[in-house]
Amino acid sequence: MSMTPRSVRLLALAAAVLILAVALGIRALSDGSLEQHSGTALYASMVYAGVLFLWPRMGPLPAGAIAVGFCWAVEIFQLTGIPAALSARSLLARLALGVQFDPTDLAWYPVGVVPLVALHWLLRARFPVRRGSSSLPDSSSATQRS
Repeated sequence: MSMTPRSVRLLALAAAVLILAVALGIRALSDGSLEQHSGTALYASMVYAGVLFLWPRMGPLPAGAIAVGFCWAVEIFQLTGIPAALSARSLLARLALGVQFDPTDLAWYPVGVVPLVALHWLLRARFPVRRGSSSLPDSSSATQRS
């Protein structure tokens, strides 16, 4: 049995919703370092889900590398002060970009991504993504029908 890119996208979207629910639950029930570090790891998990949503055929290691790399880039961008200025004006910017650089976050991003890479690897071995199908119509097949 194999999966289509569309089903991978739906799973990635469902995972993102579940990750967000977990993050909000932790935020409601806890505070301090648990809230901070779990939020950082879960942010990275959502980025991983986003990578798979955008590129459903991507393998686990490249998706993990992109997710962690993106998170590290956002964290380093915080050194410029631009995210802090944007975050002062927008809750969405605060959630997406953060406010200030924290070197500890650099270690927590892989904590959020590595378990998903392992899960993705296991699922992909059991249910490979079909290479030939796409969620978008293929222009070459449209010209062949004409």
